[in-house]
Amino acid sequence: MSILFGIFGLLIGSFINVLIYRLPLNKNIVFPRSACPHCHAIIPWYFNIPVLSFLFLRGKCAYCRSRISLQYPLVELINGIVYYLLAKNVTMLSFELLPIILKALVFSLLVAHVVVDLRHQLLPDGINIFLAIFLFTLSLLNGEWLRGLYGMILGLILPLIVTYLFYLVKGVVGLGGGDIKLFGALGLFLGPLGVIQNIFVSCLLGSVVGIVLILTKTLKRDKPIPFGPFIILVAITQIYFPSHFQRAMAAIF
Repeated sequence: MSILFGIFGLLIGSFINVLIYRLPLNKNIVFPRSACPHCHAIIPWYFNIPVLSFLFLRGKCAYCRSRISLQYPLVELINGIVYYLLAKNVTMLSFELLPIILKALVFSLLVAHVVVDLRHQLLPDGINIFLAIFLFTLSLLNGEWLRGLYGMILGLILPLIVTYLFYLVKGVVGLGGGDIKLFGALGLFLGPLGVIQNIFVSCLLGSVVGIVLILTKTLKRDKPIPFGPFIILVAITQIYFPSHFQRAMAAIF
């Protein structure tokens, strides 16, 4: 079961790469078929096998020999490994299968968010919508849908208030609309307390990393850094390692 789920994860990872490339360009995510971004040659299925095609082609396009980004096999591989680990000890007819599938798809969308935000400083609405659907479904399965609705409301309102106050004081927007919508989507699963914890820890983490980058002159003071990856890093810990996260919070406070 876990091996099949891992293979499924590799295939989903390949589709996630399509999302990462096409969503920021407002392109259709289904049509046309995948093509080389350099020579625009259509990629046949046998050159589009997750991870294996990259290795076989030695990281280069089969037609123009342009380099293929390492992002493609890495996203596929990470996705496959996580899907494999999530499905470990779960049987095909288990009641745990649906929540596992939903958590796996959530992870894939979070990975897509991270890469898109790092590349374009953008958190696409389409990904946030599907995250909200999957996370709310998980809350329904857990019997905590009302807690999830409270978490979504707080996840939208609290960052919006903070952003507005920051704008009044500094004259610049502190958080983008995508960040606020992401907090709302995550709140559907994390609940009110969980989303407050995420806001606090992600802001703290982002500030520390930003200061380090500025002190090491890796980043200019006036250049913003994407905030989405910090939100997502904390959310991954909360969703997939909840006991570890709570122990860390207890240690801090």
